[in-house]
Amino acid sequence: MSRTESFSGEVLRVVRGDRSGVAIAVAIHSTARGPAIGGCRIKAYPSWRAGVDDALRLSAAMTTKCALAGLPYGGGKTVAALPAEGIDPARRPGLIADIAEAIAALGGRYRTGPDIGSTSEDMADIHRLAHGWAFCRPENQGGSGTSSAATARGVLAALQAGVAPGPVAGLRVGVIGFGSVGRLICEALIERGAEVVVTDVEDGLRPVAERLGASWTTADLVREPLDVLVPAATGGLLTVESAAACGASLIVGPANNQIVAEEVATVLRDRGIAWIPDVVASAGGIIHAVGREELGMSEQTANAKIDAIGDTANSVLSLARERGLTTARAARELAALV
Repeated sequence: MSRTESFSGEVLRVVRGDRSGVAIAVAIHSTARGPAIGGCRIKAYPSWRAGVDDALRLSAAMTTKCALAGLPYGGGKTVAALPAEGIDPARRPGLIADIAEAIAALGGRYRTGPDIGSTSEDMADIHRLAHGWAFCRPENQGGSGTSSAATARGVLAALQAGVAPGPVAGLRVGVIGFGSVGRLICEALIERGAEVVVTDVEDGLRPVAERLGASWTTADLVREPLDVLVPAATGGLLTVESAAACGASLIVGPANNQIVAEEVATVLRDRGIAWIPDVVASAGGIIHAVGREELGMSEQTANAKIDAIGDTANSVLSLARERGLTTARAARELAALV
């Protein structure tokens, strides 16, 4: 299977890799502001069609994210839809080559970076094989390195805006997902005096979390009484049912596509729960990557732009309050004005 199709965005390219046999979807939602950008997600899906659906959703979200961050790019996404059993490590180099080939075929209209299941080292290989259309390579190979710290910095700026004018100290914060970004968020919150409770599907991370000073739980943190809930794992956490039972006052985190449908944002609004959309909160990584590698920003300038995510979050929350909108709608309206 290999074809390029039209959809509600601009381009959807779906290929089955010649080397890996894995279905790879590259979606370009918009190039109105500039080339499309978006991460490369490599994970298991129930079917290749589910992977395509994820690429479409995530590419659309990237268009909004880039606009709100003031970046001259549109949204795109790569998804490699692995089978349930994953992929033999011996086939992974072939998969990366297949991904690079799919990206190169788009002639520079889209460039990628690391996401779930891919690394800075993978980006170095894609950069080499796809004529440069990848960012976040290791610093010793000319890239900006991992985006985890920048992503965490942006989430913290949004979180601070959400709890303002009060301090973070003394707040009870639940973090779902203790990966590279979730861990950095936990560290920073603990340093600022928050009470942090963590959950992750990988129980082996518990000792690491506890050494940082966080509490570990297997409970459903969505339903726990919290000041702040931080979704830092995969998307789709918030359904109509879970939003109706949510015990947090504020939801803000780096996970993509946190709500499964627009109705979820309505439930959160009606219950008085402030949700800062992920298209706002998670922009730090992409700001740092393209700022440093493509836009000529210094580290100081990139960090200042990431810290300004707090201002964007405040604008979204204020517009939603003033007009009775969901924060999802408010974010889209602000993006349309950029």
